[in-house]
Amino acid sequence: MISTPGIVAKSNIRLVEENHLGDDPTDIKVCRAANEAAKDLLLGNDNPSMPPPRKQQPEINNGDDKDGTSAKDDKSTEEDTTTTTTTLSLPTSTLDARNAIKDKLHLVNCNLYNEQHLPPARRLIEPDDLVVVFESFNELNFVYAKPNAIFSNRNGHFHHNDFIGKPYGCKIRSKNNHGMGFLYLLRPTPELWARSLPHRTQIVHELDASMIVHYLNLSPNMTVCESGTGSGSMSHAILRSIAPKGKLHTYEFNKMRVEKAREEFQGHGLGHLVKVYHRDVCGKKSLLEKSDKKKAATSVDEKTADKPEETDGNSDNEPIDDGKGGFQIGQSIAHAIFLDLPEPWLAVPHAAHTIKPNGRVCSYSPCMEQTQKTCAAMRKHGFHSLRTVEARLKEYFVDEVEMEMPPTTLPPIMTEAVASLEKERCANGGVLPGKQEDAKMEDAEKGTAPVVPKKAEKKEETVGTKRKGNKLLCARPFSQMRGHTAFLTFATASNTPRPDPNA
Repeated sequence: MISTPGIVAKSNIRLVEENHLGDDPTDIKVCRAANEAAKDLLLGNDNPSMPPPRKQQPEINNGDDKDGTSAKDDKSTEEDTTTTTTTLSLPTSTLDARNAIKDKLHLVNCNLYNEQHLPPARRLIEPDDLVVVFESFNELNFVYAKPNAIFSNRNGHFHHNDFIGKPYGCKIRSKNNHGMGFLYLLRPTPELWARSLPHRTQIVHELDASMIVHYLNLSPNMTVCESGTGSGSMSHAILRSIAPKGKLHTYEFNKMRVEKAREEFQGHGLGHLVKVYHRDVCGKKSLLEKSDKKKAATSVDEKTADKPEETDGNSDNEPIDDGKGGFQIGQSIAHAIFLDLPEPWLAVPHAAHTIKPNGRVCSYSPCMEQTQKTCAAMRKHGFHSLRTVEARLKEYFVDEVEMEMPPTTLPPIMTEAVASLEKERCANGGVLPGKQEDAKMEDAEKGTAPVVPKKAEKKEETVGTKRKGNKLLCARPFSQMRGHTAFLTFATASNTPRPDPNA
């Protein structure tokens, strides 16, 4: 975070000396009134600089004050007040009130009200930075810039020392193949990371991610819950939306994916915005156990046996997965919740308890049966304004195409006789039968269009293929249609908090 002058900082609101405009009594009163207005603007309605009523003054001011100001001179002191924190007229009710004024008066300075925001992205690549490698149109990769390391692909060998110190977006040549191979170094974004990350689970692609961020009404400094973490694709899109002071609580039941996600968030400089939990928010002990073992999971022996593994998966004093489910962050804490689970309807009661009133929730399910069960659970637990959408992305390849000109020697209108003759000739390899050739030629000549001789046809066909036509801007769809990965169900929480299902 960095500080830059904002609207308040540029307003020039501050305390000034009462003789700032001169020694004229009117100017002194103007400066005094301006100082009081500055206190009201910057200290708010709860302004301790205003002296309290003087009704209790004789009972409190019985002698000299600590700073040598007596009760008799209090009126004259108020008239000759200066704008510094040492000579300002102070409340005389208690010593604590006077000290509170001294503590707050230094805030009456517009230069202290600077805007806090994220610093601009670095232009040059530094060691240990994440770099997205553009190999080809449909192939992206990623590397962490390490000194003396080498990145190899089918285009050649590329030394990381050539990456460090170069700006993002530059073109790097390979060290072998006479420098014929090349790649581009791109600055990582959630969209580029989603296309290049190592897949540990099915990910949320950029089209669905954009709709989720939009319909969840995500904005900076929000608190968001996500389950499950998976490969972290959606997590990066959420973190970009809630920065710089937001918080993402993401939950994953797989211990290996939890550890990997923590490493990635720390390596990408996002550790202060996210907290990863090893927990099953649905309340099931394990998604891989059989149904009979799940029913027996409430026994004391199984709980004791599972405790060491659950404790190892959590760190930083995180709550241990007790098997009951839930987000374990409190009631009405999260502004939005995103559910990417096989059985999201089991997590809906816990989401209703954790989300703020009128907060937004999204469920990501690939099957319509899952969506129907989730909608029923949402209505049961107070969610309203349900909406299910399906996003399909159809991309087109746009390019200039040179259209071949059609042959001009063919008759504009062909009679039935000429058309049948041409059909028969094409069926016989371009040669008409010898006995019937003369007769058919005579019948064809009776038509309105002339017949092209056989020798001329071959020549004209050859000439016709070499003729160039006009260039037209054409578009064709890609063979693959990426984007439809699941049904997105959005809902709004009720305006009253919901009880804890585990209570």
